[in-house]
Amino acid sequence: MGPMLPALGELCLPLLPEQLQLPLRRHLHRGRRHHGSAAAPSATGAGARGQRDGGGGRGPAAGGRLVAKTSLTSPPWPEVKLPDPAEEAKYHAEVVQKVNNMIAAGQYGRLFAVVHFASKQWKITSEDLIMMDNVLEAECGDRIRMEKVLLVGADDFTLIGRPLLGKELVRVEATVIEKTESWPKINVRFWRRHNYQKKKIITNPQTVLRINTIEIFPCLS
Repeated sequence: MGPMLPALGELCLPLLPEQLQLPLRRHLHRGRRHHGSAAAPSATGAGARGQRDGGGGRGPAAGGRLVAKTSLTSPPWPEVKLPDPAEEAKYHAEVVQKVNNMIAAGQYGRLFAVVHFASKQWKITSEDLIMMDNVLEAECGDRIRMEKVLLVGADDFTLIGRPLLGKELVRVEATVIEKTESWPKINVRFWRRHNYQKKKIITNPQTVLRINTIEIFPCLS
């Protein structure tokens, strides 16, 4: 053990003052963080923040809190400005008056309509033929009125119901042309090697209608 003591003494070198201050600063910083006390701001902190925000404290952060521009603070779509209710009502009245004048003068050309009939929607115009796979109580030659009109269109305007147009505004009439049956369909069930075979002929009733007139009246409001 005698010869080892000088070697250990040589390893114990003196520490400089700067090396002693570094662990002390770390210990003080941990103590402040655990006790909840914040470090005092430096004198140059406000100036440095102002220079980063853009202009020595004269930026948006000088008067209040700085909010970053994101998709939450400013949406990517353009801002929609709602029209003035008074101007919108005035424009609506002008359009309604213009359409009523065109209907009264008959300057709308050929009309088309979308009607709901026999659980389906049909786009029709005058002199069209429609065939539906359904039984209609009317007889051949009877004239019927389609009351569920969803839409009526012309050359310069289109009237859309919500969901239906009024009966006093639009009138669509049709005539029953023919009542017949569809082409027969054969359904065969076969089980080989069991002497099992069953045949079924399926026919559906059909009704053919001709659209006579599509009339529109100048009572739009």
